[in-house]
Amino acid sequence: MPLHDWALLPGWDGVHQVWTVELLYWIKPRLPAGYRAYIGTTPTFAIGGPVEERPDVGVRGQQPAESGLLPTVARPPTEGSGEAGDEPDEEVAVATLSGDTALLIEQHDRLVAAVELVSPRNKDRSSACAAYGDAYVGYLLRGIHLLLVDVHKWPARFSFADRIAQELQLEQPPCPAPFAVCYRVGEPAPSGGRFLAIWRRPLAVGSPLPVMRLPLSVHESVTVDMEDTYRRAAQAAYLD
Repeated sequence: MPLHDWALLPGWDGVHQVWTVELLYWIKPRLPAGYRAYIGTTPTFAIGGPVEERPDVGVRGQQPAESGLLPTVARPPTEGSGEAGDEPDEEVAVATLSGDTALLIEQHDRLVAAVELVSPRNKDRSSACAAYGDAYVGYLLRGIHLLLVDVHKWPARFSFADRIAQELQLEQPPCPAPFAVCYRVGEPAPSGGRFLAIWRRPLAVGSPLPVMRLPLSVHESVTVDMEDTYRRAAQAAYLD
């Protein structure tokens, strides 16, 4: 089924949930022995802390968002400020991950791979772009393979694929949404860290979705039929 224009259609949340389940149904029976697939909450990773192995900038494979920070609610200081029980100087609304679901793959109780479907709220303000961008980079910094799919072309000047490249200091052509990108954290690199293999596939409204791979290790992967799983999810949402 050709990709829909999600800038014009409602109902993404329902498709997101069903598509995640369809991906689980597709991937689970194709996993080698010893792997387990399940639907869980996107892990929260602290970016900037110590990491044992950082992917090397060697790559194998083939603009900032509009400001949308939540407002600061300032409170005037009161007499005796600084003592316990006083009103704070200000209260600030900050962005947090909204508990999006992801398809996660474990081997021997260790997270090894993830499939993330980007929702519009993941990038509807600059703070959300930063929070979810850190989450996606966090997978790679911890050696977790990632299949990242974004079918939403808004905002036009922001791309999680480009943000990941910027955070990891990778030189690559711009990869605007919609896209599907596969990241495989690979062998140790001579200069330290690990190689990062990347497969970038642009998506287009009105065109079929590509077949992608989900790496499980350097030598193992599962082929994922994005078109078939998306078609089933769209049909369940009465979009066909």
